Amino acid sequence: MNTDLSPADRRVVVALDFDDRRAAEALVECLGNACGFYKIGLELLTAAGPGLARDLVGRGHEVFLDLKLFEIPNSVAGAVRAAGALGASMVTVHAMGGTGIMSAAVEAAREFPRLRVLALTVVTSMTGSDLADIGVAADTEEQVLRLTRLAAGAGCDGVVASPREAGVVRGLLGPDRLVVTPGVVLDPEGAAGGHARPGTPRAAFAAGASHVVVGRSVARAADPVAALRRVRAAAG
Repeated sequence: MNTDLSPADRRVVVALDFDDRRAAEALVECLGNACGFYKIGLELLTAAGPGLARDLVGRGHEVFLDLKLFEIPNSVAGAVRAAGALGASMVTVHAMGGTGIMSAAVEAAREFPRLRVLALTVVTSMTGSDLADIGVAADTEEQVLRLTRLAAGAGCDGVVASPREAGVVRGLLGPDRLVVTPGVVLDPEGAAGGHARPGTPRAAFAAGASHVVVGRSVARAADPVAALRRVRAAAG
């Protein structure tokens, strides 16, 4: 872990949303000691393989593997163990997969004390009409809360929810579990990168987020280090 960063600084996770390793490593090199926590999602993992995650951990960074696991419990458990073996600090499982896969993920993670299992509630690109398309009558906030209760019951370390639900989720989970919010943008009027329910880092932290995930607001900034400092300033 990058010991130069304060606990507040480590609440900001930079998303490496790239389709090749060289671009991801260029951003890591640019940020240097300013960032100690990176998210690797399915796009980069598929393009670059697991070696980048292992290398980042070896350099002292924390890694959030955003795998969004939604499979039979045995397969989910195996993927969680693989994430733990890489040295990841966080891994995601779909709460909509139900208690069985979340419990399997939690049990598998016990072998790796630093690995925390997060339940993805409602993907930040989804709206109420998207939920209706798949037969869910609840609006997004109702569905997020329903899945948060399920995740807590399964023993997950926390949940992933949009900045707009961070407050109600924190109220439900209490102070100890993690609330990780993607869809964070520095400019509320700017592009949200496909997120239907975005929010600013200050609003997310004020509502009770333990961590925020920021992507293009840093990666595409003229000065990524300065942009990251702006996000970190909101962590308090």
